[in-house]
Amino acid sequence: MDAVAYIDPAVIAFVNETFIPLRLPASDKELGTRYRVKWTPSLLILDGEGGEQYRTLGFYPPQQLIPSLLLGIGKAKFNLPDRLAACEAFARVFNEHPHDNLAPEAVYLYGVARYIETHEVANLTGLHDRLAREYPESPWVTRAAPYKLLKKL
Repeated sequence: MDAVAYIDPAVIAFVNETFIPLRLPASDKELGTRYRVKWTPSLLILDGEGGEQYRTLGFYPPQQLIPSLLLGIGKAKFNLPDRLAACEAFARVFNEHPHDNLAPEAVYLYGVARYIETHEVANLTGLHDRLAREYPESPWVTRAAPYKLLKKL
């Protein structure tokens, strides 16, 4: 990735503005073992206590690395739980990178996080329709299908 993604100015700016990056070899006896790093590149998003919140494995080209990291930020915030910050990160994925393969997952998680925050069923009922309309081939359409039943209640 050093030859492609990490030298991209947009990736450098995003990483430096968003994270405290730490690079270590997979062979690191303590951290490589602790975080079960078996292959590189492995990118982990950790919380303040060092708990793993998100992991990617393998190469991402520059245009896909930022959406992946945004999704990871959203998932980490969702777990805290800081659902509003999670929604902001998910929205950036589907608004700034609508054609990325992670955008449907971000749409799904955004709807779920909004529902948890507001308890408004509309956040779930519109989820399937939006995914079916914007990402009809995505497996997230199937995952959102049960929410269609809420319209009938």
